Amino acid sequence: MRQLRIHTKLFSMRSNRGFTLIELLVVIAIMAILMGLLLPSVQSVREAAARTQCLNHLRQLGLALQNYNGANGRLPPQGTFTVGSTFSGYSVHARLLPYLERSNLAAQVDFNLGFSAQPEICRQRIPVYLCPSDPNDRTRPDNGIEFYPTNYGFNIGTWLAIDQQTGTAGDGTFGMNQQHRLAEIRDGLSNTPAAAEVKSFTPALLDGGQPATPFTPPPKTPGEVIAWGGTFDPDYCHTQWVCGRTLQSGFTTTFPPNTRVLYEREGKTLDVNFTNARFGPNTPRQGFRVVTARSYHPGGVNALLLDGSTRFVSSTIAQSVWRSFGTRAGGEAVNPE
Repeated sequence: MRQLRIHTKLFSMRSNRGFTLIELLVVIAIMAILMGLLLPSVQSVREAAARTQCLNHLRQLGLALQNYNGANGRLPPQGTFTVGSTFSGYSVHARLLPYLERSNLAAQVDFNLGFSAQPEICRQRIPVYLCPSDPNDRTRPDNGIEFYPTNYGFNIGTWLAIDQQTGTAGDGTFGMNQQHRLAEIRDGLSNTPAAAEVKSFTPALLDGGQPATPFTPPPKTPGEVIAWGGTFDPDYCHTQWVCGRTLQSGFTTTFPPNTRVLYEREGKTLDVNFTNARFGPNTPRQGFRVVTARSYHPGGVNALLLDGSTRFVSSTIAQSVWRSFGTRAGGEAVNPE
């Protein structure tokens, strides 16, 4: 009987003693290893889901464009302006609102007024205009107005945005005062981008040096762009979905997706966009833009084609192919895969 009590006591002591420090460290190490193995998989799943949602947003834009064209017989303009006057045009995004189940908001837009005269429109968050991978889901103030950003820019072409003296627009799908018919897209609807991803709050060089001659060919390297200089703005681009300016709601195919146009500023290296002359009565000249398609999805950007299809375009695409891909009637046969 005494021996049974001794065994019972020993068993009780062993069962109540808990873990030793070494055992705890081993358990923690095993958990850390398991988390290290699982984390990349979780991140991969999240990225795949975000990329799928981003593509779905572009498909919705494609359907809205087709419905707009069906109702109006033309594509919407990039924006509108009067030669010799100040720009005040609403974007493609604003014109697509009725076709994105936002009819109530669209009914409040007065296209006869500049968007800055309707601040209640400017601050509206439109989920379909935002990529879930972009961390900048917030407004940006500009001249006392709160604006909401966008992650999808419409195709303005190679790099000429507008000649403010003649009204001549660029070679892309959309242009100032331009409402192209689909028959004018001679490169083919399945070979011409309507829109592509852009990063909101991208820095910019504004009102930089005028290129040497009218209708200068696009720059060959980002270094040429930086050499023209300009007024630096740390977070200007793609922060106003309502605005038809290229740096706010468009992109150009000057350089392939995610090309870094590097600008040194106060010890930091920043990836910027560029314009040599914004709209205004005091700058009646050719306006050139370098507004690169950029994405938080690794390896390239999601793009919407005019036939409503979407595809992922690699950052390694040749510059000549990407530029040809961006024109509406260049006559090139290109495959941007």
